[in-house]
Amino acid sequence: MFRKIAVSVTTVALALSATACAGGSSSSSEGGEEQMTIGLAVANQQADFFNQIRQAVEGAAGENNVKVVVADAKGDSNTQVSQIQDFITQQVDAIIYIPAGATAATVPVRAAQSADIPIVTVDRNPEGSPGDTFIATDSVAAAQALGEWVGEQVGGEGNLGVIQGQIGTTPELARDEGFTTAMGQYPGITEVARQASQQWAQDEGFQIATDMLQANPEINIIFGRADALALGAAQAVRTAGVEDVTIVGFDGDKAGLEAVKSGVLAATITQPTQGMGKLALESAIKLAKGEELPAEQLQEGVLTTKENVDPFITEHP
Repeated sequence: MFRKIAVSVTTVALALSATACAGGSSSSSEGGEEQMTIGLAVANQQADFFNQIRQAVEGAAGENNVKVVVADAKGDSNTQVSQIQDFITQQVDAIIYIPAGATAATVPVRAAQSADIPIVTVDRNPEGSPGDTFIATDSVAAAQALGEWVGEQVGGEGNLGVIQGQIGTTPELARDEGFTTAMGQYPGITEVARQASQQWAQDEGFQIATDMLQANPEINIIFGRADALALGAAQAVRTAGVEDVTIVGFDGDKAGLEAVKSGVLAATITQPTQGMGKLALESAIKLAKGEELPAEQLQEGVLTTKENVDPFITEHP
């Protein structure tokens, strides 16, 4: 039997937004079956990528008579540790956890597992303390495909600048591995600069790319590890008046896809955020019922260029 949850005023004061799906906030369905409650810890709702996952989780919850309690860490790992502890105090049936960063990322997993609450990690899986199942895009394979495409587009010659995501996070490590593998096939492409961002944000991409172009005006390829970083780089390229720079991103955010369509970005990798969110909710339900799941559930990322971008803009996978 699932744990009954009474969401108190204290929860609201702690900035957790309770979303009651399919039938209001009652912990029982019309047939008397106890309603499951799942905590969703989002890294940063300002990012379109995380928002799409949240929307998909809530949509799937409505279809499954599940109550979802959402907490937004706003990019702060310490805040997220407290939010996960609140979920544990509320005795939620399962937790879906998108870590806000590498710092302290293991703490929520250990705390949940110590309380016998199953935890699904999404996009980022804390090293040393993985979730009961991990859902993400196969970023190694996707980044390799992106790198091979870039190499072909530039004729195997060029000077590369890399704008990294948060150092130590699963997507940054995986995208670095895949893209670096691809670049190994093109000895004529030289990486001349790389710098890490703190929040994968567009303003960071702009500043980092501006600095890179000033120090290395020969750069003609930029890989922003997220669409926001790539969009910031594109802005920097325009501001600097530089031409013929191939800029690629990763994520398939709405703004990124529109930029690919317009030619601002040459390509991106579209992640199946809607599918990942739905799978996360379904996996949390199964774990709460005592079912076993694979340690990893990796999804395919799709190389997206002007030729195939339109369907993803119309309906995101």
